[in-house]
Amino acid sequence: MIDDRDRKLLNHLQSDADISISDLADRVALSVSACWRRVRRLYEQGFVARRIAVLDRQKMNVPTTVYMMIQTSDHSIEWLEKFRQAVLDIPEIIEVHRLTGNIDYLLKVVLPNVEHLDAIYKMLVNKVNFVDVSSYISMEGMKETTMIPTSYA
Repeated sequence: MIDDRDRKLLNHLQSDADISISDLADRVALSVSACWRRVRRLYEQGFVARRIAVLDRQKMNVPTTVYMMIQTSDHSIEWLEKFRQAVLDIPEIIEVHRLTGNIDYLLKVVLPNVEHLDAIYKMLVNKVNFVDVSSYISMEGMKETTMIPTSYA
């Protein structure tokens, strides 16, 4: 079980995992040692899955976001494993979600520009059979975050 102070710690860590324990302690009104113990406990209990660096997509030259919606008529385990391997092999595909409704899978793809979309499309359809693939180009990212709400824990 975590309390409000733990939630504050987690929120600060989500926005800046490199924050010093001293600065973190100041922000949540704890002593450095108490803050360190709480942070260590949160890590040990698995509330922090991992620490990562979020790269600047503009500087990495992948500013374009495309969402691909996939429909399949084959829902076998064999097809799913082939599909899973295909999307894992393509680094431009950064998220894959299985959905309810008419669309089976939603893929988030990051690219240097729209012209690269055809190459990703060909890589996918050469590895796995689909009923339909539709692509939607994001014109503007209005909210993009890696932070999740902490109020439910």
